[in-house]
Amino acid sequence: MVHLNYVVVLIAAVVEWLLGALWYGVLFKKSWRSLTGLAEGEKPKGAAFGMIVSFVASILVAVILGLIVQSAQAKVFTGGAKLGVICWSGFVAPVLFAQHIWERRRVNLFAINAAYWVLAMALAGGILAAFH
Repeated sequence: MVHLNYVVVLIAAVVEWLLGALWYGVLFKKSWRSLTGLAEGEKPKGAAFGMIVSFVASILVAVILGLIVQSAQAKVFTGGAKLGVICWSGFVAPVLFAQHIWERRRVNLFAINAAYWVLAMALAGGILAAFH
């Protein structure tokens, strides 16, 4: 039976969510806004709802990644981070890439989104393993 430490799951989710705020709100704000068609200064519609949904999604990702990390018996940061990258490679990157192709989005947007998710999942996996 796998037993998750839900405090660590919550910490991993918060780190993932805050990374998203930094990634899209500071580091790649201008590029991301341009690639998604948002004008400078324009607020995305439903931003508050989007932030709530993003946090709930972060919790879900952390729970599932925590189950995988625990099942694999990863006990150090690097082991959990590797599992996060493996999960990203098999579950996130292909789906994200297909979605970008079908939506005819620019490769730059895929790069911003994919890089965020690989980093977020590596960090979350590392945290979940290190503080199991």
